[in-house]
Amino acid sequence: MDLRVVGAGLPRTGTESLRSALERLLGAPCAHMRTIPGHPFDCGPGWRLALEGGTPDWDSLLAGCAAGVDWPVGLFWREIAEHWPDCLVVLSDRESTQTWLDSMFATVVPVARTCTAPDWTGGRDLGRMLERFAGTPAWDDRAVLGAAHDRWVADVRSGVPPARLVEWPTGAGWQPLCDGLGLPVPDEPFPWTNRRGDWQA
Repeated sequence: MDLRVVGAGLPRTGTESLRSALERLLGAPCAHMRTIPGHPFDCGPGWRLALEGGTPDWDSLLAGCAAGVDWPVGLFWREIAEHWPDCLVVLSDRESTQTWLDSMFATVVPVARTCTAPDWTGGRDLGRMLERFAGTPAWDDRAVLGAAHDRWVADVRSGVPPARLVEWPTGAGWQPLCDGLGLPVPDEPFPWTNRRGDWQA
């Protein structure tokens, strides 16, 4: 199955809702952190190879999926978009960097701190993802992650041809996705899920 959508948005930008929406629109699975056995600390050898700078077998890693959003997929949006040159790139984002940081430090960051302990034995992939994203092992800092967020969004916008990029502000609902995919808007509510109050890793 050819991938039709790769999400370049960061965690806590509505990616779980996007997963549900894309599965409804495309009628096929959408890869997401939560679909990976062992997440978020042990994402398996294929994703670990990518995190270590290697090139995994993308067809095998995303087999059976019509789309992929959230990390670890989104960390490699560029490589995945090159592998499937006809897929759309969806950039999800919050209304501000500070709003995104508030959500990250209330949810993902406390979980990620767990795997930085010297005696932790449950896998360190979430920490590796944050280090790759931030460009430094000192990722546990609002200023560092905020700057990384802004660089990331700018890089996606400059790196994707406009005809291939769908910007999806958190809360935008069906319309931008359907416009990008050339599909009608479903006659049903958008599947909002995974709000901060009910977040779990």
